[in-house]
Amino acid sequence: MSPTLIGILLPLAGTMLGSSFVFFMKKDIPDRLQKTLLGFASGVMVAASVWSLLLPSMEMSTGGILPASIGFLAGIAFLLLIDEVTPHLHNGAARAEGPRSRLSRTAMLALAVTIHNLPEGMAVGVVFAGESQGLTLSAALAVSIGIAIQNIPEGAIISMPMHAEGNTRWRSFLIGSLSGVVEPLGSVAILLLASTLGVALPYLLAFAAGAMMYVVVEELIPETAQGHHTNLSTIGFAVGFVTMMAMDVLLG
Repeated sequence: MSPTLIGILLPLAGTMLGSSFVFFMKKDIPDRLQKTLLGFASGVMVAASVWSLLLPSMEMSTGGILPASIGFLAGIAFLLLIDEVTPHLHNGAARAEGPRSRLSRTAMLALAVTIHNLPEGMAVGVVFAGESQGLTLSAALAVSIGIAIQNIPEGAIISMPMHAEGNTRWRSFLIGSLSGVVEPLGSVAILLLASTLGVALPYLLAFAAGAMMYVVVEELIPETAQGHHTNLSTIGFAVGFVTMMAMDVLLG
């Protein structure tokens, strides 16, 4: 199996591993563990956005910080638009009106996670496409591994509540796993366009960074700041950030 194919599939494997927790845990994820895992995921995504996406975007661009700035803001704007036009759960509450209200909580949760997994898949595809313009294979694998690590708690946080709401363990596992299928699809789509990316690659790297940062700021951090044990999410963030930073530097 080629390193590129491994890199594309690793994030999905992380989601499936996390979703499989539903077979081994009888109750919902303890609040302390959930806070820690969400904080860790946030740290991984922020570090990946900076070291693996934004910095390479600026290094390979002849336009200074302009392509990185434009791409980053476009990524933020893209996720803002997606959140506005699709029914989903926002910070644990359903935001659906009219016909959208007929969608089940399970469907909205799956849709939300699937949408937010898209930029992560794009990020993996972009860094592997960037090999032709100076990015190393090890750096690309670092992004893939980092996102896979982030997907483990994400998969568990999807499948466990699904089971708690009455779904079978297998159904909960499948829904959690399917939320990650969009990632390899997004990666493959970017790779198929790799030959035509050219000067657009710095913009796409920054675009992926902006989309990932949106998920952190809009979804993950607000969730970690609610209720008790917020200090654990801060510790998790620090550990996740340092883990991803070290992986990118050592493997890059």
